[in-house]
Amino acid sequence: MARTVRREKGHNMTRNSMFRLRALRWPLTGMAIVCVAVLTMTSLASAESRSATNTAQTKPTIVLVHGGWADGSSWSGVIARLQAKGYTVDAPPNPLRSLAGDSAYLASYLKTIAGPIVLVGHSYGGAVITNSATGNADVRALAYIDAFAPAQGESLQQLTFAKPGSCLTGGGDLSNVFNFVVDPSQPTGDPDLYLKVAPGTDYLGFARCFANEVPAKQVAVLAAVQRPFALGAFTEPSAAPAWTTIPSWALIGRHDRAIPPAELTFMAKRAGAHIESVDGGHLSLISDPSDTARLIVRAANATSQERGHEH
Repeated sequence: MARTVRREKGHNMTRNSMFRLRALRWPLTGMAIVCVAVLTMTSLASAESRSATNTAQTKPTIVLVHGGWADGSSWSGVIARLQAKGYTVDAPPNPLRSLAGDSAYLASYLKTIAGPIVLVGHSYGGAVITNSATGNADVRALAYIDAFAPAQGESLQQLTFAKPGSCLTGGGDLSNVFNFVVDPSQPTGDPDLYLKVAPGTDYLGFARCFANEVPAKQVAVLAAVQRPFALGAFTEPSAAPAWTTIPSWALIGRHDRAIPPAELTFMAKRAGAHIESVDGGHLSLISDPSDTARLIVRAANATSQERGHEH
């Protein structure tokens, strides 16, 4: 009997253990399901994070280069729109001293930027980006905003007057258009040029020639704060152009009176640029910042797609 009882006890203990194991199995299974779910959600979140990071990494830095008689603030409206879209934007000062020197300065600045770059120039700034981007593999697109896109050996003086229509001729006398100021740090015979504010002989004046389509109050400020542009930068021949190897975009103001739209179109077509027009003057970046930003974003998007194909 004792053995029978012992067997029954053993049997009961085994049965109880099995009940306990069965009772534990459901919590363990539930915990396993929860763990799998957590791991799955974590993996998805990690994948989304990596995707967002990759997207951010493929966004190029946009570098904006101003032209003569201006500074980086001329891009203010464009910068705000680009930053709202998540782009990193730089607008370094353009020295306006000489085409070779200004281009070398910008080329050095570009080396401080990691990753792909969209390089944008307005007016004279177009000549600077044309020269500074040559040989830089990080520059994925060029954008010309009412800007010069010279070929090798061409000067801004040649291009400005290659086709009729520029208001800067002054009847063949630059003193009708510019005030000359001597900068002791510049070579002899290379004065600084300031645009005259008032109209003169064969010159429409600052507002109607350079800043048409811009509100009058803003024009008055632009005329007051203009930065001098060295004569040598206007007459110096350009070096090998970057647009022969880098895709380009161009925005052309139909009412540009400083650089004739026909000349802007000629240069843009020669560069193989994607061309868009706007009902603006020479300062489309100020009068039409939304159109300007949209063109830059198109260039940036094309750059990101090309980078995606590389991977």
